[in-house]
Amino acid sequence: MAQNNKRTVVFEKYQGAGNDFIMISDMENRIRLSPQDIAGLCHRRYGIGADGLIIVRPSDTSDYRMHYYNSDGKESTMCGNGGRCVAAFAYSQEIAGKEQYFNGPDGKHFAKILSFSEGVSRVTLQLNNVTNLHQGNGYYTLDTGSPHYVAFGHNINSLDVKSQGRKIRFSSQFAPGGLNVNFAEEKNGKLFVRTYERGVEDETLSCGTGVTAAALAFAEEKKLQKGAVEILSRGGEMQVSFIKENNTFKNILLTGPAVLAFEGSVTL
Repeated sequence: MAQNNKRTVVFEKYQGAGNDFIMISDMENRIRLSPQDIAGLCHRRYGIGADGLIIVRPSDTSDYRMHYYNSDGKESTMCGNGGRCVAAFAYSQEIAGKEQYFNGPDGKHFAKILSFSEGVSRVTLQLNNVTNLHQGNGYYTLDTGSPHYVAFGHNINSLDVKSQGRKIRFSSQFAPGGLNVNFAEEKNGKLFVRTYERGVEDETLSCGTGVTAAALAFAEEKKLQKGAVEILSRGGEMQVSFIKENNTFKNILLTGPAVLAFEGSVTL
């Protein structure tokens, strides 16, 4: 008689400004998913559909650990929108309180639930200090938990972000790892940002570390020492605040929505 190795995984689906994630709680450290499993769950035709998948596991030094995987199934670097969504998820699951610390791919982060009502949250997430901002010929590169390229332009709403972003992401200049590519434009006192995400290999409706990178590059352009940049993305609005001291951006806070889309279970 053939052995049945199928298992059922309970999940919740969250989105933060249109950037969507499958959330799985594994506080007993029992769930093992292969890259093929994760890519299948994230597939928008054959799976649940998401930009990424996050597994919450126990941590000895924080409330929990965030394991982040892109939709290609590979474990990846820090995700800002995912960080805000995982904080809302951990709060709803009673894994952590309204003020919490978690270990992400790039170290420890503080998050605060500013509001929470029927699955709709507003969350602020503190990102790590940024000291590695580099200005190139018409662009900036910096690491806000994930590596980013930022270019400022005009009428970026009509830009073919997938095509242009892919060229830069896979350019030999940034090989072998590549980076995420952001196009930004100041509009009515706000910064409009579009992002091509590596690992997703397409434009996403928003990217948390991407809009943060764009806001800090904007601050560098405008010679700002502190402030709050209002962000517009195709998926919603966010805010990035910061203080700059001795060429280091500190106290970087990304604030925006984290919304429960639906919950369910899947058999693998």
